[in-house]
Amino acid sequence: MVELNLPEYSFKVKKIEGGSWVIWDRLRDRWVALTPEEWVRQHFVEWLVNDKQFPAALMGNEVSLTQNGIARRCDTVVADRTGQPLVIVEYKAPSINVTQKTFDQIVRYNMVLHAHYLMVSNGLVHYCCHIDYETGSYRFLKDIPCYQDL
Repeated sequence: MVELNLPEYSFKVKKIEGGSWVIWDRLRDRWVALTPEEWVRQHFVEWLVNDKQFPAALMGNEVSLTQNGIARRCDTVVADRTGQPLVIVEYKAPSINVTQKTFDQIVRYNMVLHAHYLMVSNGLVHYCCHIDYETGSYRFLKDIPCYQDL
């Protein structure tokens, strides 16, 4: 897998029957296919937990939601201490550029969840946007904040 703009972590990875690779997902508590996007997800989650003090117990990967009668899945959702969605994270493979289309996708998910922070990463570049529902505005942050600063 490609080197990312994130710290290196040790992951459980294994080759399964048929020659595919899988990686252990600590949040889903199971083996998942090791795709380039999954490589980004696992690194980003570890970074949030280990370096940004995000509580793993308040995080979920591949969180289901229904939007206009259509089943969707958010890559990662982080809850606040009351269990309400606080952060939505969308991942792309390192070979995929983060574009307006990526933000449009995460904003659609947020129309259902009403999180206060939206993060997007392809493992090379990372963006964080704070939504202020009182003023109806948003702003991009210079860095990904620590959990206690959200």
